[in-house]
Amino acid sequence: MSFVTLERIRQARERIRDVAKVTPLIDVSNVAGRPLALKLESLQPGGAFKIRGAYNMVAQLPVTVRQRGVITYSSGNHGQAVAIAARALGIPAVVVMPTTAPRIKIEGAKSFGAEVVFEGTTTLHRKARAEEIAEERRLTMVPPFDHEWIIEGQGTLGLEILEQFEDMCTVLVPIGGGGLISGVAAAIKQGRPDITVVGVEPSGAASMKNAIDAGEVRTLENVHSIADGLMAVRPGELNFAHVRKFVDRLVTVEDREIAAAVRWLFERAKIVAEPSGAATVAAALSDAQTWAPPIVAVISGGNLDPADAAKYLSVK
Repeated sequence: MSFVTLERIRQARERIRDVAKVTPLIDVSNVAGRPLALKLESLQPGGAFKIRGAYNMVAQLPVTVRQRGVITYSSGNHGQAVAIAARALGIPAVVVMPTTAPRIKIEGAKSFGAEVVFEGTTTLHRKARAEEIAEERRLTMVPPFDHEWIIEGQGTLGLEILEQFEDMCTVLVPIGGGGLISGVAAAIKQGRPDITVVGVEPSGAASMKNAIDAGEVRTLENVHSIADGLMAVRPGELNFAHVRKFVDRLVTVEDREIAAAVRWLFERAKIVAEPSGAATVAAALSDAQTWAPPIVAVISGGNLDPADAAKYLSVK
């Protein structure tokens, strides 16, 4: 198994510099009642961290291959990121999304110029459809998490955290398929092995924890969560290997805790986060967990549909 290196992550940072932002890390300790800082990836183009990995991969494709176009399968945020990368490089993009995708993410992908195709409700459904279209049209697949170039791009987030907050002890990172935590943990552990890296999953979609507990990648029969971006039924093989090597601990949070975190971020920290992006804050604020402070929680996305926002904010 080949693991991404710190040098490759540094090279990815140079590659994506003109497209991905260096996002702010803000201290919310006063309102949280504990030492807590938030890394706001919700402020990236497309509203999520995904642009880091997507652009890092698309930009490395040979020009003749790239010009035929790219395709991906996504619950929304990765699809938007691939669309942004394709537009920046002047090539066509197709995004296969679930029939249950939030409207804000569908419209986002379309607004960046992607062709959107709908298929099923799980990662496996849309992956199979994307593979069919890729073969028919000779498009290049840009997977959402299980590829070293994707992991290297996501790892640039870890480099930024190391530079922005030298005194941290714990970093909380959300897990869907595992691309983000693979890169962030690889960057942090190879730069500062003393820092604890914790992965956070919804209790109804804990595919990575299931795999780690079993000692091998397995497919969950079903998943359910309000965090649509964290509902992979199966983590990536490469991501699984990175988590086993670099991640210290995995925890789960309930949907009610995630909804409360969305509300807390809006009301107390004045930050808009989608449920997938708020899962780490749910863990950080939980009295059932013990963390070594100071803590950094990654807010991975902010694509919150207005109708869902009203629902979460109205429930006390």
